[in-house]
Amino acid sequence: MTIRPFHVAFPVQDLAETRRFYESILGCTVGRSSDRWIDFNLFGHQITAHLCQQPLDHLPTNPVDGKRVPVQHWGVILTMPEWEELADALKAQGVEFVIEPYIRFKGEVGEQATMFLLDPSGNALEFKAFQQDEAIFAV
Repeated sequence: MTIRPFHVAFPVQDLAETRRFYESILGCTVGRSSDRWIDFNLFGHQITAHLCQQPLDHLPTNPVDGKRVPVQHWGVILTMPEWEELADALKAQGVEFVIEPYIRFKGEVGEQATMFLLDPSGNALEFKAFQQDEAIFAV
Protein backbone atom coordinates (compact mmCIF):
# COMPACT_ATOMS: atom_id res chain seq x y z
CA MET A 1 0.00 0.00 0.00
CA THR A 2 1.24 3.48 -0.85
CA ILE A 3 0.83 5.91 2.01
CA ARG A 4 -0.92 9.09 0.94
CA PRO A 5 -0.64 12.41 2.78
CA PHE A 6 -3.20 12.80 5.54
CA HIS A 7 -5.24 15.92 6.30
CA VAL A 8 -6.01 17.20 9.79
CA ALA A 9 -7.95 20.34 10.68
CA PHE A 10 -7.68 21.79 14.17
CA PRO A 11 -8.86 24.86 16.12
CA VAL A 12 -6.57 27.77 16.98
CA GLN A 13 -7.16 31.08 18.72
CA ASP A 14 -4.59 33.30 16.98
CA LEU A 15 -3.63 32.76 13.33
CA ALA A 16 -0.51 34.97 13.39
CA GLU A 17 0.88 33.20 16.48
CA THR A 18 -0.05 29.83 14.96
CA ARG A 19 1.70 30.69 11.69
CA ARG A 20 4.85 31.74 13.55
CA PHE A 21 4.89 28.48 15.55
CA TYR A 22 4.29 26.10 12.64
CA GLU A 23 6.61 27.98 10.26
CA SER A 24 9.43 29.06 12.58
CA ILE A 25 9.41 26.35 15.25
CA LEU A 26 8.31 23.26 13.30
CA GLY A 27 9.62 24.34 9.88
CA CYS A 28 6.34 23.94 7.99
CA THR A 29 5.72 25.71 4.71
CA VAL A 30 2.46 27.57 4.18
CA GLY A 31 -0.04 26.71 1.47
CA ARG A 32 -3.37 28.41 0.93
CA SER A 33 -4.78 30.68 3.62
CA SER A 34 -7.52 33.15 4.41
CA ASP A 35 -8.37 35.39 7.34
CA ARG A 36 -9.97 32.31 9.03
CA TRP A 37 -7.59 29.39 8.24
CA ILE A 38 -4.06 28.43 7.11
CA ASP A 39 -2.85 25.25 5.36
CA PHE A 40 0.58 23.99 6.43
CA ASN A 41 2.83 21.28 4.97
CA LEU A 42 3.92 19.16 7.96
CA PHE A 43 6.38 16.53 6.69
CA GLY A 44 4.34 16.17 3.47
CA HIS A 45 0.94 16.15 5.19
CA GLN A 46 -1.69 18.87 4.98
CA ILE A 47 -2.75 20.34 8.30
CA THR A 48 -5.20 23.21 8.50
CA ALA A 49 -5.45 25.66 11.39
CA HIS A 50 -8.97 27.10 11.71
CA LEU A 51 -9.60 30.23 13.74
CA CYS A 52 -11.94 29.39 16.63
CA GLN A 53 -13.38 32.07 18.91
CA GLN A 54 -14.55 29.63 21.61
CA PRO A 55 -12.08 28.83 24.40
CA LEU A 56 -10.37 25.48 23.99
CA ASP A 57 -10.91 23.32 27.06
CA HIS A 58 -8.03 21.59 28.83
CA LEU A 59 -7.01 18.21 27.48
CA PRO A 60 -7.56 15.07 29.55
CA THR A 61 -4.59 12.72 29.93
CA ASN A 62 -3.98 8.98 30.30
CA PRO A 63 -0.98 7.39 32.02
CA VAL A 64 1.36 5.73 29.49
CA ASP A 65 4.82 4.48 30.45
CA GLY A 66 4.73 6.62 33.60
CA LYS A 67 3.88 9.83 31.71
CA ARG A 68 0.64 11.83 31.41
CA VAL A 69 -0.14 11.58 27.68
CA PRO A 70 -2.74 14.03 26.30
CA VAL A 71 -5.68 11.90 25.15
CA GLN A 72 -6.46 14.14 22.19
CA HIS A 73 -3.32 14.55 20.10
CA TRP A 74 -1.97 13.99 16.62
CA GLY A 75 1.40 14.03 14.92
CA VAL A 76 3.73 12.30 12.53
CA ILE A 77 5.78 9.11 12.66
CA LEU A 78 9.23 10.11 11.44
CA THR A 79 12.34 8.10 10.67
CA MET A 80 14.69 7.89 13.64
CA PRO A 81 17.20 10.36 12.09
CA GLU A 82 14.37 12.83 11.32
CA TRP A 83 13.02 12.46 14.87
CA GLU A 84 16.47 13.05 16.40
CA GLU A 85 17.00 16.11 14.17
CA LEU A 86 13.60 17.55 15.12
CA ALA A 87 14.14 16.85 18.84
CA ASP A 88 17.53 18.58 18.73
CA ALA A 89 16.10 21.57 16.81
CA LEU A 90 13.18 21.97 19.23
CA LYS A 91 15.48 21.75 22.27
CA ALA A 92 17.85 24.32 20.72
CA GLN A 93 14.88 26.69 20.29
CA GLY A 94 13.93 26.27 23.94
CA VAL A 95 10.57 24.66 23.18
CA GLU A 96 8.68 23.59 26.29
CA PHE A 97 7.67 19.94 26.05
CA VAL A 98 4.65 18.27 27.62
CA ILE A 99 6.74 15.09 27.49
CA GLU A 100 10.47 15.53 26.82
CA PRO A 101 11.97 13.48 23.96
CA TYR A 102 12.75 9.94 25.18
CA ILE A 103 12.51 6.25 24.26
CA ARG A 104 9.20 4.72 25.39
CA PHE A 105 8.70 0.99 26.07
CA LYS A 106 12.48 0.44 25.95
CA GLY A 107 13.31 -3.19 25.15
CA GLU A 108 9.65 -4.09 24.56
CA VAL A 109 7.53 -4.65 21.47
CA GLY A 110 6.57 -1.19 20.28
CA GLU A 111 9.73 0.54 21.53
CA GLN A 112 9.61 4.05 20.13
CA ALA A 113 11.10 7.50 20.38
CA THR A 114 8.45 10.04 21.34
CA MET A 115 7.96 13.66 22.36
CA PHE A 116 4.89 15.80 23.01
CA LEU A 117 4.49 19.56 22.78
CA LEU A 118 1.64 22.05 22.59
CA ASP A 119 1.04 24.61 19.89
CA PRO A 120 0.15 28.16 21.00
CA SER A 121 -3.56 27.23 21.20
CA GLY A 122 -2.90 24.17 23.36
CA ASN A 123 -3.25 21.50 20.66
CA ALA A 124 -1.12 18.50 21.65
CA LEU A 125 1.33 17.22 19.03
CA GLU A 126 3.28 13.96 19.19
CA PHE A 127 6.28 13.16 17.05
CA LYS A 128 7.51 9.59 17.22
CA ALA A 129 9.85 7.19 15.47
CA PHE A 130 10.56 3.47 15.42
CA GLN A 131 13.82 1.77 14.51
CA GLN A 132 11.89 -0.28 11.94
CA ASP A 133 8.51 0.55 10.40
CA GLU A 134 7.32 -3.03 11.00
CA ALA A 135 7.18 -2.18 14.71
CA ILE A 136 4.54 0.54 14.18
CA PHE A 137 1.67 -1.96 14.36
CA ALA A 138 3.42 -4.74 16.29
CA VAL A 139 1.42 -6.29 19.14
